[in-house]
Amino acid sequence: MVRAALLAAVGIVGHGPAHGAEIEGRAQLDVSNNSVCLGCHSNPVFATPGADEKIRSLHVSEAVFAASVHGKMQFPCVTCHVRIKGLPHKKPTVTPAEWRRSIPDLCGNCHAKQRAAYEKSVHGDEVIWKNNAKAAVCSDCHRPHEVERPATASARLAITQNCGNCHANSLKSYTQTYHGQITRLGYAYTAKCFNCHGSHGIQRTRDPNSKVHPDNRLKTCQQCHTGATKGFVTFEPHANTHDYGRYPYMWAASKFMIALLLSVFAFFWTHSTLWFYREYRDRRDRRDRRDRREGDRREDKSAPHVVTGELPQLQGKHFSRFGPAWRIAHLAFAGSVMMLVLTGMAVLYAETGWAKFIVGALGGPRAAGILHRVSAAIMLGIFFIHLVYMAIRVVPTWKLSHWFGPTSLVPNWKDLRDMLAMFEWFLGKGPRPAFDRWTYWEKFDYWAVFWGMAIIGGSGMMLAFKETIASVLPGWVFNVATLVHGEEAILAAVFLFTVHFFNNHFRPDKFPLDIVMFTGAIPLEEFKREHTLEYKRLVQTGQLEKYLVDAPSQPMTLGSTLLGFTLIGVGLTLLVLVFVGFAGVLNGS
Repeated sequence: MVRAALLAAVGIVGHGPAHGAEIEGRAQLDVSNNSVCLGCHSNPVFATPGADEKIRSLHVSEAVFAASVHGKMQFPCVTCHVRIKGLPHKKPTVTPAEWRRSIPDLCGNCHAKQRAAYEKSVHGDEVIWKNNAKAAVCSDCHRPHEVERPATASARLAITQNCGNCHANSLKSYTQTYHGQITRLGYAYTAKCFNCHGSHGIQRTRDPNSKVHPDNRLKTCQQCHTGATKGFVTFEPHANTHDYGRYPYMWAASKFMIALLLSVFAFFWTHSTLWFYREYRDRRDRRDRRDRREGDRREDKSAPHVVTGELPQLQGKHFSRFGPAWRIAHLAFAGSVMMLVLTGMAVLYAETGWAKFIVGALGGPRAAGILHRVSAAIMLGIFFIHLVYMAIRVVPTWKLSHWFGPTSLVPNWKDLRDMLAMFEWFLGKGPRPAFDRWTYWEKFDYWAVFWGMAIIGGSGMMLAFKETIASVLPGWVFNVATLVHGEEAILAAVFLFTVHFFNNHFRPDKFPLDIVMFTGAIPLEEFKREHTLEYKRLVQTGQLEKYLVDAPSQPMTLGSTLLGFTLIGVGLTLLVLVFVGFAGVLNGS
């Protein structure tokens, strides 16, 4: 009943004697002529219920088939569909399982060499010798009506994806490697399943003849990595973070990174939320008090508009906080980090549409990789220049007391007390603490770079110089390096574009932008409020005036503002892209 209704819908049955006569007439046609077959099968809705009553499409795209290897050679459909003798088709005399098991022999009529290799493979052993119709046959890997030459990019990508129809977990773990990420971006030049495991002659991994057997693995890797060393043998291309028994290092690294991300974001997002609430409320209260004072002055006509005794003695002056070298370094560092986030996250979240667009716009993965490495060199270069400067200029001249003094970036007990006092202020339990040259969150930002350089920079260098590293370390370190490189990059990017941006730009007292890192100078009144202890110390020692400068020029202020908003805009855009990619991972895309 269902079959009759479906065929009637596509014009095969149900049209009465006239249509029956049409079929009868077409029965005289030569079924070796593909146009006869396509007369029905080119209909996009042509379908039939299978034995399980599920709808099975019978549509064949004429254009797609014509572009295939077989179509270009003008092979008749009946070359493969050998049981089709005329119209209407006779009822099949073989079961679906028998039909599947016959496919290797059918393809072998033309592809004898491939058929011979297949017979000795793990797939052929299952199908030919064990009669397992569920094992892979030719049409599972090569799309039947759109067969392409295996060397083409589209064929390499399609066959790799088709492997996942049976080996879903292996495909998932493969896509978490660099090879798989580039594949998901739509590029075919990295290693695919068949490059490592073989194709028609594929064997079980434990078989001594397998290309990925431990005895053969190094030779297989050297097909692409000519300088591959013994460490490559123990790299796990299908490792995951869930199986402690097989991949203990991956499991441990994953749990550590998850704990790190959760703890950092839980603390600092809570810190930012409470800070926003407290600062917003204080600004509102100050505005209300100011409005009341203005109202009192309007009522008392004799009161002066400004109490001259309260005028700042150095009105309009700025405090020089950062010299040109630091400002240039910060700008170059920020630019390199943003390019690293863009090019790195596009590979990490290769399954997203935005990643494919970005990589394509940059000229492909190879060009994006060059940009990534150049940006990494700039970032690491700035960091090492800073280390050299500290080693030559600062460390030798400092006494031990200076290391934990008021101008030092080294954390001390006062920072802990300040942090606790800030939380008391957030909750209305105490006054806002007074800070010296560096606040505890500024020190955290500074030292976080050292952590980031060690983890992201170190793992990145390992991945960039694989052959050298693999000569002295086991291959599983690349699994761990890949994991921590990506997850630490997520931590750095999200922290920078949420917490760092909030601390310096988005909290009510700073919103919408603080340009001190571009001009180098901060208004004196703001400096007095934000760094009270340093201000008092400089006043007491008579050193304040040597740090005072005129306000930045209008062009400087305008340029700094435009630059600041540009960087913030880029950062927030990158943040959205990271969140979109992360959401896709959570949804299992």
